[in-house]
Amino acid sequence: MNKDETLKYIGDNWDSWYMKGLCEFIDIPNLSPNFDEEYFTNGQLEKAIEHIDNYINKLEIQGITKHSFKAENGMPLITYVVEGTEGVNQNVLMYGHLDKQPYGEGWDADKPPNKATIVGDHLYGRGGADDGYSPFTCMMSVKACQLQGVKMPRIVLAIEAEEESGSVQLLNLLAQAKDVIKIPDVVLCMDSGAFDYENLWITSSLRGITIVDLKVDCGKAGYHSGETGGIVPETFRIIREMLDKIEQSSDGKVLIPELQAAIPAWKQAEAEHMVKQFGRSLCDKYGIVEGGKYCQDDNLEQQYLDSQWNAFLSVTGADGLPPIQSAGNVVRPTTSIRLSMRLPPAVNHEDATPALEKILQENVPYNAKVTLTRVGAGNGWCKKDYEPWLDESMKVASQHFYEKPAASYGMGGSIPLLSELEKMYPKSQIVALGLIGPGTNAHGPNEMMNIPYAKKLTCTLAHIVGDIGQH
Repeated sequence: MNKDETLKYIGDNWDSWYMKGLCEFIDIPNLSPNFDEEYFTNGQLEKAIEHIDNYINKLEIQGITKHSFKAENGMPLITYVVEGTEGVNQNVLMYGHLDKQPYGEGWDADKPPNKATIVGDHLYGRGGADDGYSPFTCMMSVKACQLQGVKMPRIVLAIEAEEESGSVQLLNLLAQAKDVIKIPDVVLCMDSGAFDYENLWITSSLRGITIVDLKVDCGKAGYHSGETGGIVPETFRIIREMLDKIEQSSDGKVLIPELQAAIPAWKQAEAEHMVKQFGRSLCDKYGIVEGGKYCQDDNLEQQYLDSQWNAFLSVTGADGLPPIQSAGNVVRPTTSIRLSMRLPPAVNHEDATPALEKILQENVPYNAKVTLTRVGAGNGWCKKDYEPWLDESMKVASQHFYEKPAASYGMGGSIPLLSELEKMYPKSQIVALGLIGPGTNAHGPNEMMNIPYAKKLTCTLAHIVGDIGQH
C-alpha cells in the first residue's frame, strides 16, 4: 500500500467522518448492562448500534453485509462481513465493543462524560477510547485498502455489547455466529492499550479477573454505638479482618496460593527491558498526591510485574456506609463491598474464584453471616509468537506511521475474549492493539483519547490488513 495515499484518504475524512461519528457516539448514554437496569428497554443500546451502522454505511464499503445475533436474554452481537479478493484465503476477525463503563464522579466541569469535548489533541468523554473508536478505526482502515485496490483478506468485524459486564453471553453468541465468522487466520482485538503515544504497541499479556460481592451481617438492626460499642461486632472491622486473609495489607501481596502463578522468564526479561528503556515513567504517568509514593517505589521491575502479572485486589464499591454528612453514632448492622481481583494470565478463574470464596467463608469472625455473589470473571491471556510475515508486517506498518518499529509490553487489564478465542481457534494468530495509554483514564473520570495516536493507529491498521491480503 502507498503510505501517502493512506494518509491523504484518512486525513481528508478524519474530521468529517471519524471524529464526527465518534463524538456523536460518546453522547449516547449506552452504559453496560451491569450499570444500567433498563439496558434492554431504554433504547440506548439500539441507538448506539444504529449510529455505528449509519456511519459504516456512509463509507460505501464494497461487498459488506451485516449479520445480527441475539442471546436468549436479548444481548446482541453485531457482525459486518467484507468479502475478500477472489483467490485470497486469509480470514481476519476484528473485535471491538460498544458498551460503556458508568460515569462515576470526578469529571472536570468542562468535560462532561456524556458530551464529547475536544481539548487540543485530546477527545474527552465516556466510551471514546474504551472502546467506541474501534468500529471507526476498523472500517476506515478497510475502506483505505479498497480505495488502493490491494488484494484484500476476508474481514469480519464483531461488535460486542457487554464487555464491560464480563462478556457473559459472548461465547454463546460467537457459537451462533460461527458460520459467519468461520475460522480466522488473524484476530485483531482493538480493545487493548499503548504504553506511550510514540510507538505502535502490541500487547504481550493480559491478566484475568474475578469479581465477587461480599456482604457481612451481624446486628439485627443499627444500634447506638455508645450503648452497644464493644458488645455488637462492627461489620466493617469484620471485613477488615477477612481481607487480611486474602492480601497482605502492608504491600498488597495476595496470599491465596491458587491465585498465584510463577513468572515466566520472558516476562521477567520484559520487565527488565521496560525498566531499562522507560525508567520511572512506568509509574510517574499516573498522578498521585504531592509527597506520595507508588507501590514498590524502589523496585521498578517488581512494580512492573505486580501490575502486569501478579494478582491484585481492588475494593471498587461499598454499601451500608452512609455519607459522612448523615453518619450517626451507630453500630451498623451490615457492610457490603465489591472485590475486584486481577489474576495472573496463567491462572484459571474457575480455580481462583472458588478458592477466594472458600477463604472468605472459613472462620468468619463472630460467626457473622456472610453472603457472596459472583458478579463476573474471565481468564487472562499471553500472545504466541507470530508467523514471521505477520511480525514483519506490523513492524513495517509501524515504521511508516510512527517512524519506529512496533513494540510489545504487558497490560494489567483483562479481555477475557482472547483466551476464549484461543480455545476456539487454536491456530489463529491473535493480536491485541489499542489506544488506552497515558492519561486515557478508561473507567475513571475524564476518559480521554489521544487523537493523533488514533489517526496513526488507523493508518497502521490499514497497512497491516492490506499486507495480510498478500499472504
